[in-house]
Amino acid sequence: MITYNIQRVDNKIRKVVGKGHALFGQYGQDIVCAAVSTAFIMTANAIEFLGFKKLIETTMEEGYFELNVLHTNETIEGLLKNLEYTLNELTTQYQSHIKNQKEG
Repeated sequence: MITYNIQRVDNKIRKVVGKGHALFGQYGQDIVCAAVSTAFIMTANAIEFLGFKKLIETTMEEGYFELNVLHTNETIEGLLKNLEYTLNELTTQYQSHIKNQKEG
C-alpha cells in the first residue's frame, strides 16, 4: 500500500511524504503506482520549471518521495494543493492501495 502524509504549518503545506507500493498490478505495470509517482514528480518538476527550485528540497527513491518547502509562495502552495487533491482522488478510487496518513 502507498501511504502519504501532508504536513501543514500555519495552514500552509510544508511537507509531503509518500512511501510504499500500491501492489495493484505487476511491477512495471502498476497503474496506481504510476499515477502516484507521476503526481509527485510532476509537482516537483512544475515547481522547478517555474523557477522555485531553491525554495524546496526533494528526495526521490524507490518507493519513497519527500518534498520539503523551505519558503512558500502562492504558486508553490497552489501546486501542492493540486497534488493533495490528486492524491485524495486516487485514494477514493483505489482505497485498498493508497491511504492518507493524516497527522495526529
